[in-house]
Amino acid sequence: MKRTLLVYVLIIAAFVLYLFRYDAEGKERGVWEDQGLHGEIGETYVMITFQSGMEYWKSILKGYEDAADALGVSIEYRGATRYDAQEQRLVLEQAIAKKPAGIAISAIDPYSLLPTINKAVEAGIPVVLFDSDSPGSKAYSFLGTDNYNAGVTAADKMAQLLGREGSVGIITLNGQQNHEERTQGFKDIIMDRYPGMKVISTMDGRGDPVAVREAALRMLRDYPDLAGIFVTDAAGGAGAGEAVISAQRAGSVKIVSFDANKATLDMIRDGTLSASIAQGTWNMGYWSLQYLFHLHHGLTVPGPSPSGQNTPLPVRVDTGISVITKANVADYYAK
Repeated sequence: MKRTLLVYVLIIAAFVLYLFRYDAEGKERGVWEDQGLHGEIGETYVMITFQSGMEYWKSILKGYEDAADALGVSIEYRGATRYDAQEQRLVLEQAIAKKPAGIAISAIDPYSLLPTINKAVEAGIPVVLFDSDSPGSKAYSFLGTDNYNAGVTAADKMAQLLGREGSVGIITLNGQQNHEERTQGFKDIIMDRYPGMKVISTMDGRGDPVAVREAALRMLRDYPDLAGIFVTDAAGGAGAGEAVISAQRAGSVKIVSFDANKATLDMIRDGTLSASIAQGTWNMGYWSLQYLFHLHHGLTVPGPSPSGQNTPLPVRVDTGISVITKANVADYYAK
C-alpha cells in the first residue's frame, strides 16, 4: 500500500514539474507555437503605397496577405490616392498614430518622407521599405529590385533587339530614386558597351500613361530616326505602345517597358511592345511582412551590414527580375 502511494506521489510530482517547465518554456517560446511561428489576429501591420489603386501594387499586396495568413496576423492597406508626396506623408502620420505592429512603405520621395519614417521608428514601430527606398532613414531594411541592374538588363535587351545600333530614348519618372537608378543603369551600359547606340532624349512621364503617350509622341516627332524607347514605370508601357500605334511605327520602334500589368502583357503578346522587365513583386510584400513580424517580436539577431555596423536585418534585399518577351508572356498572366 505504501509502495503504491509512493508511486502515485512520484507520478503527481513529475506531472506538476512537467506543467511548471512547460509554462516556463511557453514564456520563452513567445510566438513559437506547436505549429510554428504565429502571432495574434489583433496584431496589425500596415502597408503604405502611392497611387494606391494602381494595378502594380496587387502582387505586392498579395505577398503581404499571404505572409499575414501564414503568421496569423492582420494587415491594413493604405496609400496616397495620387502621386503626391505630401498626401503620402499624411497617410504615414495617420498610421503612426494608430501604433501598428509594423509599417511597410514604398517611398514616393526618398527625402521628404525621411523625418516621418524616423518618427515611426523612434516611436518603437518597426519600418521596412519596399520597391522605392528612402536612403538615410532609420528604416531597418529595403526590399526591392536592384534598379540599377534592372536598367542594365533593359539596355542589354534593347541592344539585342536593335542589333547594337540606333538612337534610343528614355521615358522615366523624375525625382523617384528607383526610376533614376533604372535610367542611370540603362544610360551607363549603352555608353560603355554599345558604341553604335546613343541615348538622344530623356523625358518625364510622371507615372501617368497619358503623359507617357504624349512624351513618346513628342520623341517620335522630334527624332524621326528613333529606333527604341525604354519606359521605366509600370503605367508607361501601354502609353508608349499607344504612341507608336498612333504614329504608325508599331514594331519598327522597339519598346522595352517595366513590370507585368495586363495592358503591358497584352501589348507584348500582339508585338507592340518588345519586352518588359518584371520585378519580384510578390517577394517584396511577403518578406516585408516577415521582416516586420520578426522585428516586432524581437526574433532577429544583429549581424554586420555592408557599412560595418551590426543590424537586425539585411540592409538591402534584391527581390529579383526577369525579362518578359512574346515567347514567355503567357506565363505572366494571372492564373
